[in-house]
Amino acid sequence: MSPIPHPAPIQPQAAALPDAAIRLSGLRKVYAADGASPPKEALKGVDLVIPRGSIFGLLGPNGAGKSTLINILAGLVNKTAGKVEIWGFDQDVNPRQSRAAIGVMPQELNIDPFLTPRASLEVQAGLYAVPKADRWTDEILELVGLTAQAESYTRQLSGGMKRRLLLAKALVHRPRILVLDEPTAGVDIGLREMLWTNVRRLNAQGMTVILTTHYLEEAEEMCDEIAIINHGARIVQEPTGQLLARMGSKTLLVDPGDWRGELPPLPEGVTAERRPDGQLALSWNTGRTQAAQIVDALRGAGVPMVDVSTEQPDLQDVFLELTRG
Repeated sequence: MSPIPHPAPIQPQAAALPDAAIRLSGLRKVYAADGASPPKEALKGVDLVIPRGSIFGLLGPNGAGKSTLINILAGLVNKTAGKVEIWGFDQDVNPRQSRAAIGVMPQELNIDPFLTPRASLEVQAGLYAVPKADRWTDEILELVGLTAQAESYTRQLSGGMKRRLLLAKALVHRPRILVLDEPTAGVDIGLREMLWTNVRRLNAQGMTVILTTHYLEEAEEMCDEIAIINHGARIVQEPTGQLLARMGSKTLLVDPGDWRGELPPLPEGVTAERRPDGQLALSWNTGRTQAAQIVDALRGAGVPMVDVSTEQPDLQDVFLELTRG
């Protein structure tokens, strides 16, 4: 796939690449009271810096404030307080430039059923004032695998093809930043693989990608850095590897074959269980104990070790620990 060209900088201040793709300072959003419901503070002074060129995960439980944050970035919701910078442009000072720098693939299927994919992209390009000479409709259709369906009405497309079209619409103005809001919710494996392949290609060409997803294994595999928000507040932002290391624990899996004897005394703090498949699972805190100490204790007691492997906490374990309560 050929690189996606970006338009020339709109203003001199954008000529130098910004330090961060997005910078949020004290971002607040309070929804006014509605009937019997009191005012709701959806975002509580969120500070967030999204590195330029990264694949960045924005995670949180339902109702955490992710959608509100994304809608503020897209210019669909007005913030109550705080500062939003997108690709170096202050959203309050340069709203047109900040919106032009970002493309959003929404979770909802907001597609006109009476337009073809080609027409949908042309309309979207017109909304962003992309000159006809600068449009790349055919290339986008090829990118998302909709060339054969370019002239079909969108109401005739499958659910997966409609989601491909959402991605295509987010790319028409060649944004510097792409936001994917639950992009693989309810899609098949083929579409998921196509999406991640394209995301990696776009990111390799310099596009910053922001991902929200409830499939935490996707975020763990794809994201360079992850922020978790809960109850409208940012509770952590760290590189993915550093975040996974927070739990500070590992599990040693030992296959003892047909051995069913009693486990010997183990180093302090090590817990052990026998799993239904017969494996011994021995968990320990990496800051207090080393795997070699456990192995030595087993060997010293004559416990056979047909096979040995280790497990460590995944993103789901960290997520649940940080958002509990």
